[in-house]
Amino acid sequence: MISLRSPREVTLMKKAGATVAYVLNHIGEYIKPGVSTYEVDRIAEEMIYSRGCKPNFKGYEGFPCASCISVNEMLVHGIPSKDIILKNGDIVTVDVGADYKGYQGDGAWTFTVGEVTDPKVLELMEVTKEALYLGIEQVKPGNRVGDISHAIQTYVEAHGFSLPAEYTGHGIGTDMHEDPAIPNVGRPHTMELLRKDMCICIEPMVFMGKPHCRTLSDGWTVVSRDGSWAAHYEHELHITAEGCEILTKEEED
Repeated sequence: MISLRSPREVTLMKKAGATVAYVLNHIGEYIKPGVSTYEVDRIAEEMIYSRGCKPNFKGYEGFPCASCISVNEMLVHGIPSKDIILKNGDIVTVDVGADYKGYQGDGAWTFTVGEVTDPKVLELMEVTKEALYLGIEQVKPGNRVGDISHAIQTYVEAHGFSLPAEYTGHGIGTDMHEDPAIPNVGRPHTMELLRKDMCICIEPMVFMGKPHCRTLSDGWTVVSRDGSWAAHYEHELHITAEGCEILTKEEED
């Protein structure tokens, strides 16, 4: 069932989204060679609490940490660990969520560690980020979910990268994952109709190589089957009468 959110609910979701944006806008200062993903997660959790929110990932279906931190060939759901030490030239995605009075924020960003010199890796990141914003351009009442999916897919595949179809964006509100699913592959003018006051998350997850993945023995971490690297960007949106507003942005002073 797709929920439409009242102005009061959207205000609460903006607070949660602003907290997510705060973390993603500032966590990059701590992402550097020699730092463990456990330490990055600890800092992210402190940031969430400092903004009056709770980390909604922690305990979600048993997930043990406040953020998912995925390095290089990891696509999503990487479990932060003291044993995973970031190295110069890595890329790392921080996917983080916040709960404010029962309403959810969710966002992700991919960062470079030190100096990344491989132009293909930098292109992967740029294409994935641009695909996110091309998907956002399709978000307005009267369009359909497939319009978002098609915009993302055509752009990513035109650059020679791939999208694992089983991982999607989603609706969001009082639960972190609500209807509808927002696939990253699809045909235009198909799937659910977009309506004013829906809230959704768009999140292209892109492989440099083939679109095949597997889950590690920890039951969470998803990696590419061919060892190719991945990038992942996500924003949370509220659909307005004319288009949409990004909820995962910091509050203005």
